[in-house]
Amino acid sequence: MIRATILAAALVFSASAALADEPIVGNWKTTEGETAAIAPCGSSYCVTLKTGKYAGRQIGKMQGKDGTYTGQLTDPEANKTYDGSGTVKGNTVKMQGCVMKVFCKSQTWTKL
Repeated sequence: MIRATILAAALVFSASAALADEPIVGNWKTTEGETAAIAPCGSSYCVTLKTGKYAGRQIGKMQGKDGTYTGQLTDPEANKTYDGSGTVKGNTVKMQGCVMKVFCKSQTWTKL
Protein backbone atom coordinates (compact mmCIF):
# COMPACT_ATOMS: atom_id res chain seq x y z
CA MET A 1 0.00 0.00 0.00
CA ILE A 2 2.75 2.46 0.95
CA ARG A 3 4.72 1.52 -2.15
CA ALA A 4 1.69 2.20 -4.39
CA THR A 5 1.20 5.61 -2.74
CA ILE A 6 4.84 6.54 -3.28
CA LEU A 7 4.65 5.42 -6.92
CA ALA A 8 1.47 7.45 -7.49
CA ALA A 9 3.08 10.55 -5.93
CA ALA A 10 6.17 10.11 -8.12
CA LEU A 11 4.02 9.88 -11.26
CA VAL A 12 2.11 13.06 -10.35
CA PHE A 13 5.38 14.88 -9.65
CA SER A 14 6.85 13.70 -12.97
CA ALA A 15 3.79 14.88 -14.90
CA SER A 16 3.89 18.27 -13.15
CA ALA A 17 7.60 18.65 -13.87
CA ALA A 18 7.02 17.87 -17.55
CA LEU A 19 4.29 20.52 -17.73
CA ALA A 20 6.57 23.08 -16.06
CA ASP A 21 9.20 22.54 -18.77
CA GLU A 22 6.81 23.64 -21.51
CA PRO A 23 7.70 26.96 -23.21
CA ILE A 24 4.28 28.48 -22.46
CA VAL A 25 4.90 28.39 -18.70
CA GLY A 26 5.93 31.73 -17.21
CA ASN A 27 4.97 35.38 -16.94
CA TRP A 28 3.97 37.27 -20.09
CA LYS A 29 3.43 40.96 -20.84
CA THR A 30 0.11 41.39 -22.64
CA THR A 31 -0.57 43.94 -25.38
CA GLU A 32 -2.33 46.06 -22.72
CA GLY A 33 0.86 46.05 -20.62
CA GLU A 34 -0.51 43.76 -17.93
CA THR A 35 1.20 40.62 -16.64
CA ALA A 36 -0.39 37.24 -17.30
CA ALA A 37 0.97 34.13 -15.60
CA ILE A 38 0.67 30.79 -17.36
CA ALA A 39 1.20 27.83 -15.06
CA PRO A 40 0.42 24.13 -14.92
CA CYS A 41 -2.98 23.33 -13.39
CA GLY A 42 -3.79 19.66 -13.46
CA SER A 43 -3.04 18.36 -16.96
CA SER A 44 -3.58 21.83 -18.47
CA TYR A 45 -2.10 25.33 -18.35
CA CYS A 46 -4.10 28.08 -16.68
CA VAL A 47 -3.76 31.72 -17.77
CA THR A 48 -4.25 34.15 -14.89
CA LEU A 49 -3.92 37.93 -14.92
CA LYS A 50 -1.51 39.15 -12.24
CA THR A 51 -1.83 42.92 -12.75
CA GLY A 52 -4.41 45.41 -13.96
CA LYS A 53 -8.14 45.82 -13.46
CA TYR A 54 -8.80 42.07 -13.63
CA ALA A 55 -5.82 40.90 -11.53
CA GLY A 56 -6.39 37.44 -10.08
CA ARG A 57 -8.87 36.42 -12.75
CA GLN A 58 -8.27 33.22 -14.72
CA ILE A 59 -8.70 34.08 -18.40
CA GLY A 60 -7.75 30.82 -20.06
CA LYS A 61 -7.08 27.12 -19.86
CA MET A 62 -5.12 25.25 -22.51
CA GLN A 63 -3.64 21.86 -23.29
CA GLY A 64 -0.78 21.00 -25.60
CA LYS A 65 2.97 20.68 -25.82
CA ASP A 66 6.08 21.76 -27.68
CA GLY A 67 4.90 25.34 -28.24
CA THR A 68 1.39 24.64 -29.60
CA TYR A 69 -1.63 24.82 -27.30
CA THR A 70 -5.42 24.86 -27.63
CA GLY A 71 -8.28 25.46 -25.23
CA GLN A 72 -10.38 28.40 -24.18
CA LEU A 73 -9.63 32.08 -23.63
CA THR A 74 -11.83 34.65 -21.91
CA ASP A 75 -12.00 38.35 -22.71
CA PRO A 76 -12.18 39.72 -19.15
CA GLU A 77 -13.75 43.01 -20.18
CA ALA A 78 -16.62 41.46 -22.15
CA ASN A 79 -16.67 38.33 -19.93
CA LYS A 80 -16.99 36.13 -23.02
CA THR A 81 -15.12 32.86 -23.58
CA TYR A 82 -13.81 31.77 -26.97
CA ASP A 83 -12.08 28.78 -28.52
CA GLY A 84 -8.43 29.67 -28.17
CA SER A 85 -4.92 28.80 -29.11
CA GLY A 86 -1.42 29.80 -28.15
CA THR A 87 1.72 29.38 -30.22
CA VAL A 88 5.12 30.04 -28.65
CA LYS A 89 8.02 31.22 -30.80
CA GLY A 90 11.13 32.31 -28.94
CA ASN A 91 10.15 34.80 -26.26
CA THR A 92 6.67 35.53 -27.68
CA VAL A 93 3.34 33.76 -27.62
CA LYS A 94 0.56 34.46 -30.10
CA MET A 95 -2.75 34.11 -28.29
CA GLN A 96 -5.81 33.79 -30.50
CA GLY A 97 -9.51 33.57 -29.65
CA CYS A 98 -12.13 32.61 -32.25
CA VAL A 99 -15.89 32.44 -32.66
CA MET A 100 -16.92 29.50 -34.86
CA LYS A 101 -13.25 29.21 -35.93
CA VAL A 102 -13.91 31.99 -38.44
CA PHE A 103 -13.94 35.30 -36.57
CA CYS A 104 -10.64 35.50 -34.73
CA LYS A 105 -8.66 38.10 -32.81
CA SER A 106 -5.06 37.63 -31.79
CA GLN A 107 -2.49 39.26 -29.54
CA THR A 108 1.23 38.69 -29.23
CA TRP A 109 2.61 38.63 -25.70
CA THR A 110 6.27 38.90 -24.68
CA LYS A 111 7.89 36.71 -22.01
CA LEU A 112 9.07 38.59 -18.93
